[in-house]
Amino acid sequence: MDPLLYLGVLIILFLLWIKVKGLDYVIIHQRWIFVCLFLLPLSVIFDVYYYVRAWIIFKMCSAPKLHDQRVRDIQRQVREWKKEGGKTHMCTGRPGWLTVSLRVGKYKKTHKNIMINMMDILNVDTKRQKENSELFYSVPWSCGTLGFLVAAEIRIIPARKWVKLRYKAVRGLDAICKTFAEESANKENQFVEGLQYSLNEAVIMTGTMTDNAEPDKINCIGYYYKPWFFKHVEKFLKEDCVAVEYIPLRHYYHRHTRSIFWELQDIIPFGNNPLFRYLFGWMVPPKISLLKLTQGETIRRLYEQHHVVQDMLVPMKHIKTAITHFNQDIHVYPLWLCPFILPSQPGMVHPKGDEDELYVDIGAYGEPKVKHFEARASTRQLEKFVREVHGFQMLYADVYMERQEFWEMFDGTLYHKLRKELGCKEAFPEVYDKICKAARH
Repeated sequence: MDPLLYLGVLIILFLLWIKVKGLDYVIIHQRWIFVCLFLLPLSVIFDVYYYVRAWIIFKMCSAPKLHDQRVRDIQRQVREWKKEGGKTHMCTGRPGWLTVSLRVGKYKKTHKNIMINMMDILNVDTKRQKENSELFYSVPWSCGTLGFLVAAEIRIIPARKWVKLRYKAVRGLDAICKTFAEESANKENQFVEGLQYSLNEAVIMTGTMTDNAEPDKINCIGYYYKPWFFKHVEKFLKEDCVAVEYIPLRHYYHRHTRSIFWELQDIIPFGNNPLFRYLFGWMVPPKISLLKLTQGETIRRLYEQHHVVQDMLVPMKHIKTAITHFNQDIHVYPLWLCPFILPSQPGMVHPKGDEDELYVDIGAYGEPKVKHFEARASTRQLEKFVREVHGFQMLYADVYMERQEFWEMFDGTLYHKLRKELGCKEAFPEVYDKICKAARH
């Protein structure tokens, strides 16, 4: 049979199968078919388009020169909104499926959409940090409810070629918490990360940047045919060993990109198979924006009840109790452990005391294995615990807290003061109304 005819017959049979089973059934139960046949090729096209576009823009050095012009355009749209009577709140006009959050906001359908075309702007201004300190500290976590951000100062540090990464398998919850806390407090470590594969098994990784690497220990983990990083790390747990590798800096920063942490294993179950990696690994991951765009109401409901994407920030001193709660309430593994220093400064998020404090971000992404999982009840249990230990919930995820509970977790003192002084109440929704579960699909 002619190859093209054979391919045509397969395509017809596939379409007939979809018609019989229904598109929703195929997307839900065999989503890898839809992803591999449609989303991966589309993702490649998107990547090529944006790469060429960015290359042209930066080669022409045109973007920074357009900054003032684009700001004036935003001001024009705001004046038009005011002239029309300011009947609805404003929000950015970027489509919901292109946002960072895994959820699509319903508020964009009812609010005045302001187009903010700042994605190509790159400029440096180091003179403005102290002009309005209250606004400076209030913007983080406000989610666009204090105004439109049209410029930002970014602090950078010199980079080196390699990351010298040390893997250490740790067993026992007490040992995991102790090791992770000690390595996080060690100022010699530039990178600290933990991947916890069960309640009592984890690999703690510590790294430093360097310009020199031992040739026999180099691992370019970012190449498309390489194993997914979390699977590679799990190997050290199974071997129960301590090891050192040198990873190119760019590869290290994108170590979880190809597998979307470990989410891709639920979308393409055979994605880490060597044959798939060598033949199609260069196409992954599918664009998150395209996954959201093709996520119908049925899939959304299914994911809500059978899938968790949460990051909770808790003080390091409560890490053991926090991991235990994650294990009891949702039982999702691996867990992602990432330390950070929370500075004592004004704003919505700060430590309870007057000093900087070491926190840990616990990330849970995947299908809960706890019996009788119920998304709202289980998440509310976690939220309650996090509030009690003066922790915080990342706002990109589903938030089930009531308004009063939300402001028990976050400090709204300066935020509400500025919203009143700057007239934001009439112009923008309150942050809770923008990120709460009721405001999202």
